[in-house]
Amino acid sequence: MSEMPATSHWTADDVRRIDMAAPPCAPKIPAQRRVIETLDLWDYWPVQRADGNPAEIAGGMLFVALSAPILPDPDARHAVARMRLLHRVGADWRDLGPLLPDGLSPGSREWSGSAILSPDGATITLYYTVAGVRGELETSFAQRLFYSCAALTVQGDTITLSPWSEPVEFLTPDDVHYSRDMAGGGAVGTIKAFRDPAFFRDPADNQDYILFAGSIARSRSAWNGAVGIARQSVDQTWDILPPLVEADGLNNELERPHVIMRDGRYYLFWSTQTKVFAADGPAGPTGLYGMVADRLFGPWRPLNGSGLVFGNPPSAPFQAYSWLVLPDLCVQSFADLVGLAEPPRDVVEARAHFGGTPAPELRLMIDGDKAWLA
Repeated sequence: MSEMPATSHWTADDVRRIDMAAPPCAPKIPAQRRVIETLDLWDYWPVQRADGNPAEIAGGMLFVALSAPILPDPDARHAVARMRLLHRVGADWRDLGPLLPDGLSPGSREWSGSAILSPDGATITLYYTVAGVRGELETSFAQRLFYSCAALTVQGDTITLSPWSEPVEFLTPDDVHYSRDMAGGGAVGTIKAFRDPAFFRDPADNQDYILFAGSIARSRSAWNGAVGIARQSVDQTWDILPPLVEADGLNNELERPHVIMRDGRYYLFWSTQTKVFAADGPAGPTGLYGMVADRLFGPWRPLNGSGLVFGNPPSAPFQAYSWLVLPDLCVQSFADLVGLAEPPRDVVEARAHFGGTPAPELRLMIDGDKAWLA
């Protein structure tokens, strides 16, 4: 019989261990030049090999990023998000246009996921979040997990992904472990999760898993975030499993969860924001959080005793978000509201400070149950 996770808990007592007088924090981000002047870019991820390492393609790395036109309110980008393909060689970025053709995706917009290159380098499999329903008149919060495949062709500096296969929904919330209700109230920070599929191949059993941001079913709390997991049984058939980690009563969103291996241990990371901690409990900074375990199915222990790896600096608490830790401990994120010490007064101030482009990369150091910025 296949092993099942024994769900670990991220608790208020863990968060209370954060030294809020001097929390570990990232350096302040200077003003960033945009990778694409005419678009906002945010959550982004490299095309990876099955072992998690970024694939070298055409002398550089292929990235998928969420993108939107530059709207007066940067928060409005989530309602029109499309995945975009970029190629980076050194520090130079090249825009390769929309990742998926118009009309292929079954939703009203596309949210985060992961992309895996086949061993022969000929095919990319994309796992991603379909948000909303195609043709809907009112923006909904429905979230569904799909995959699609495309042939990768490289001729000189021309990179093509085509044709894309018809997207297939590969995982649905069971309403036993993960809630099917995504609305949660609809306001920012209250929306429920079934999104952000991240591929992980466990070297211990050579089986493939998908991690995702979920919401605990039948919770009594409005703050019921979880790191979900599913295991591939055969040919893109996935079995949903109990959560790896839940934050019931503590936090609503454990976003973009992912696992890397280091020194024989498993390191689970996620991003969360101050505003999605429970109103009646302790709150950490907006930042990168994580846990460590000796096996994929735990038990998981909060890194640094609290779960906080690092946050945005107190003088710029909204400067970056959506951190992704790669196996070499490089940390990628995007520039959010740069240079603001307080929440923006209005959309004009938010637009003036929104980075909308990749943030400077950081690097972690890890030693057992501790992790910190190099």
